[in-house]
Amino acid sequence: MKKKLIATVMAATMAVTALTGCGSSSASSAKKDIKVPTKPFGDTVKYDPSVEINDGKDISIDLWEWGSDELFQKVIDRYTAIHPNVTINLVDNPWEDYWTKLPLALDGEDGPALFDVHNSYHENLINYMAPLDIPVEDLEQDFNGVSAHVIDGKVYYIDYGMMTGSVYYNKEMWKEAGLTDDDIPKTWDEMIEVAKKLTIKDGDNIVQAGLNFNNDFNQNYLLGLNYQLGENLFKEDGKTPNVNSDAMKKVMQMLVDMYDKDQIGSKDFGDKCADSFGQGQSAMVIQWGHYYNTLKTTWSDIDFGVFEIPTFDGNPYAYNRYNGESTFGVNKKAPKDQQAVAQDFVKFFLCDDESQVDFNLAMSTFPAKKSLADNKEILKNPSLKVLAEHIDHYIWPGPMPSCVEEDMKKAGEDIFYNGVDIDTALDKAQADIIKDMKNSSFQSVENLYKFAK
Repeated sequence: MKKKLIATVMAATMAVTALTGCGSSSASSAKKDIKVPTKPFGDTVKYDPSVEINDGKDISIDLWEWGSDELFQKVIDRYTAIHPNVTINLVDNPWEDYWTKLPLALDGEDGPALFDVHNSYHENLINYMAPLDIPVEDLEQDFNGVSAHVIDGKVYYIDYGMMTGSVYYNKEMWKEAGLTDDDIPKTWDEMIEVAKKLTIKDGDNIVQAGLNFNNDFNQNYLLGLNYQLGENLFKEDGKTPNVNSDAMKKVMQMLVDMYDKDQIGSKDFGDKCADSFGQGQSAMVIQWGHYYNTLKTTWSDIDFGVFEIPTFDGNPYAYNRYNGESTFGVNKKAPKDQQAVAQDFVKFFLCDDESQVDFNLAMSTFPAKKSLADNKEILKNPSLKVLAEHIDHYIWPGPMPSCVEEDMKKAGEDIFYNGVDIDTALDKAQADIIKDMKNSSFQSVENLYKFAK
């Protein structure tokens, strides 16, 4: 899906000159002035625009992605304005086809030199990728989370942005309940009390849920709140799941109590919490950053605010799980001259603050680039601003196989809809995940968390 971009500017310290009619790879790109840097820019990792690419000779490469054409075209246009001898052909593939077509293309001789990466498909892609031609220690100086991507001393892709869950609340409902900014909850106990004030009933029937977590409690609660209680999703070996732990049982019991005891929502009210909030039926939901864009486009009539996810005691081991939006992959089977261009493009992307801000705003991700943590454009997005203070207290377990989320969703559904007790459901999820991951090479990187115990 194409994202609406927010215009930003490059760092004021960058020396620039004007170039009219850039060497865009797309005929649809309007001719316009693009400011072309003339001096090296970046932090520890620097990009020198004066260095010729491919000895100045014309060269063309393909970049595969699954959407957001305008976003990708902007960075391509900025790069080819510096290197007009380079043509980068943007190839858009539907998400549902991308992960079938891409591995087949990379396995052949004519695959794209550059391709968009999602870490959930790490195992499908990593063997086709060339390591980035940038020292790992330099990347670690500039970006958070790099160590989690190191394989045998090399990095094949990193995160440019970090996405996690936050609380979205309906401002009109908040005001009608007599709540103010001073009532923003910091703990789960406070969250429940606020949700009670936001809940409206007609007799025994809920007509407005204070909090709704239907359909995606597995992603937004069960696979993240365990960290607040000091327990990882995987055991010390990094392979065995830890989903029937005491922490997970406590989180699951809290969810059950929210509906059955506190009655701030119902499994039978608002089948999908994200839609229920957008339709004005539920006052609060926890959603990941992409929901900000959904509200701005699909549910634009909702006046909403965002606050950081509550914790159990105000001093969590980690606030929540995050996932990263990944940088591009370089095809190791591409011709050497094409690989050189691809490597240079990735370096440009990492050094170019305008591209970093554009991509993070479009995806509603918090920049992994440390120097952008207080960027004014980033902090204008409320879903990102609420993460700024504690961004280093979010943890990535690694590119988990999808079966982890699927099996945990089944466990929750059994508890809520089929009358299965918590211990039995989580024990089954534990066994199912072990079975489903039998042939997986997944290795947790929770031990690389900055504050790992």
